[in-house]
Amino acid sequence: MRFVETWIPATLVSTRDLSPGIREFLIRPDQFDGAAYPVGSHINVGVTIDGQPETRSYSLVGEASPQGLRIAVRRAEDSRGGSRYMWQLAPGARLDITRPASLVAVDWARDNYCLIAGGIGITPIVGAAQALTRRGSDITLHYAVRGRADAAYLDDLASLLGDRLVVHASDEDKRLDLDALFASLPKGTLALFCGPMRMLDAARHAWIGAGHPLSDLRYETFGSSGTLPTEAFRVRLKGCDVELEIPRERSMLDVLNASGFEVISDCKRGECGLCAIDVVAVDGEIDHRDVFFSDHQKQSNAKICACVSRARGTITVDTLLRADAV
Repeated sequence: MRFVETWIPATLVSTRDLSPGIREFLIRPDQFDGAAYPVGSHINVGVTIDGQPETRSYSLVGEASPQGLRIAVRRAEDSRGGSRYMWQLAPGARLDITRPASLVAVDWARDNYCLIAGGIGITPIVGAAQALTRRGSDITLHYAVRGRADAAYLDDLASLLGDRLVVHASDEDKRLDLDALFASLPKGTLALFCGPMRMLDAARHAWIGAGHPLSDLRYETFGSSGTLPTEAFRVRLKGCDVELEIPRERSMLDVLNASGFEVISDCKRGECGLCAIDVVAVDGEIDHRDVFFSDHQKQSNAKICACVSRARGTITVDTLLRADAV
């Protein structure tokens, strides 16, 4: 597997509110050495949701610091419970986390870089902005938010980038026009993006429409974002009389594995496709939250990434594993 998880104990050192809905957490692993980590790195954090152990993934903010690892969590009432758990933690709390790992490959030899962040998607972009500025690279950061009061790290980024920071605030009627932005970029520009799924879909279409190769659009995702509200749904298993409820706070992957229908997985972020399983029937609607399948594949509803994707109603799947054969 590419994404080997090494869990280590850590302590929550401090918290600070960056906006009414975003809180920063400074986490210091035991025996922390402050080693550098790649741009776009994230950690997984062990959380407890309704008495059940769960895992949530958070991007690291900024480059490595001797103080510890920083993440920022948006309080989302429609989330699967991870943000509510994190927000109730107080300094001194003990945590289990994974070592930093990055899924984003940055080509440091480009002439131009365009950074795009949507809301809390600014978290991995901060470190990229710092690293590229330190290298003297030609960069511009486009930051899309509802309003400046919701924009985490805005003052820090303004000091770092000056007029190379462009804020697109909806309440100022300054929405980000991805088609116009990408059409204006020189060929060979590398774009780094992090934002909700709808924004990522729009970015990919605009990027291709502007004639840029899709390989030059690199992105970090957060699997909690989708096109449908996060709610409970049901999964029927082909070949056996089993129907499972997937509560809003748990993934389909976790419920299937806990019920004896093991599904192999790796990244658990909707990026590698290893946990994709066959969809036999859909009585409702699938909310594909992965970035592995193409638009055409998602429209066909032939497979679903069990780690992040969800549904409304009931879907029938075939895991190819029978509980009575285990």
